[in-house]
Amino acid sequence: MRSLLLLGVTAFYLCVLVAADTQPDQQRDKSFPEKDGVLQLKKGNFNRALRKHKQLLVHFYIPLSGENQRVSAAFQDAAAELQGSEVKLAVVDVTKEKDLAKELNATDPPTIRLYLSGDKHNPVPCPGMWQRQLLCPLHINICTYGVPNKLTAECILNLQTLMRTESGCVNLSLSLFQTAAQILTSPVLNHALLFVNKSSSDFKEIYSAFNGAAEAFRMKIVFVMVNVDEPRNGRLMEYFRVRDFEAPLIRLVNLTNHVTYHLPSDTLNVETIKNFCQSYLEGRAKPKMQSEPIPEGWDKKPVKELVGVTLEKVAFNPDKTVFVLFYLPYSQESHALFPLWEELAKAYEEQEDVVIARIDASANDINMSMQGTYPSLCLFPALYAERMLVYNGKRKLKDLIKFVDKEMKKAKKDRVKVKHPPHWFEFV
Repeated sequence: MRSLLLLGVTAFYLCVLVAADTQPDQQRDKSFPEKDGVLQLKKGNFNRALRKHKQLLVHFYIPLSGENQRVSAAFQDAAAELQGSEVKLAVVDVTKEKDLAKELNATDPPTIRLYLSGDKHNPVPCPGMWQRQLLCPLHINICTYGVPNKLTAECILNLQTLMRTESGCVNLSLSLFQTAAQILTSPVLNHALLFVNKSSSDFKEIYSAFNGAAEAFRMKIVFVMVNVDEPRNGRLMEYFRVRDFEAPLIRLVNLTNHVTYHLPSDTLNVETIKNFCQSYLEGRAKPKMQSEPIPEGWDKKPVKELVGVTLEKVAFNPDKTVFVLFYLPYSQESHALFPLWEELAKAYEEQEDVVIARIDASANDINMSMQGTYPSLCLFPALYAERMLVYNGKRKLKDLIKFVDKEMKKAKKDRVKVKHPPHWFEFV
């Protein structure tokens, strides 16, 4: 399955905040301690907070985690901006509130959830794709046909969002013609994106066709229009590998597996778009997989340069342990790891059964399930089965070597088990 930015993308988090025209409480409830405008919730006051706040955005965190600290900083900034709105931000320290985290199934932080109307058991998670993978502010118009209600001008509202980039947290505003509950509780994870230049002569015709096709897929696909002439959409276009001169075109993506599909036609009318969306829903559409050209001498240097078409062949070699750095070329955090990766490659230069490699995750589609965000360090043990281990330890040379050596020893034992199965499976 495709994973980019992952291209995440834990390198970044998108938090959906709903602005409303309500006044703040004049008196602060002492039973809900606050820090910089963010509620500090515990098992004893969590249910009361749900009853008091119709829209409660909760960050479940671990205090010493770098990613959690970044999200916490974003929460504090957002709390200041949302004073006077109906949405309230809160945090739960899962290291102290283990019982509450277990009860809410929030034991794998950082986790961000929106609780609506006091519903404790059906929170809305931050959308995975936007949470992990978008790298900069976007400016997009959304045709919100994901829910069946009629669109009216009265229900326009702004969604204030925060996400992490390589340069920090930035604001993103999306104008949606729906109520907050409709948008945020929509179970629709399939998104169709129309990349088009709004100043082009055929824009009205294409947009009308896109709009018309959307009507047939209520509760199945959310239709999104992206203006390629808007500079702030650059990173979104980069994510989908769309260049402005290639517009108009349509991409379909599922937010759970990040696999992208491309409309195989230059004709963008209602019938063509409908047929494409229907083939996608029925599983007949083929994923669009992209790969950079194989670079000359890609395997001659200590750090091997992988691309989409060589990744699986190299990574799943049963006779080699392969450690891959999935990076983003425009990420300072990724570039900071390059010298360390060179050191690691030199440390294993004499071992032919160990391969240290890297791959540009923004330029190559990756046909495997990924977790986390970029840069991501993934080890592929020398096994007959396809297995991938995501490294989350300290990014220091001795720690990386210790991790690789440990997994190599474990893999050798697993290989023995495969070669010599238990006696009750033997036939003599």
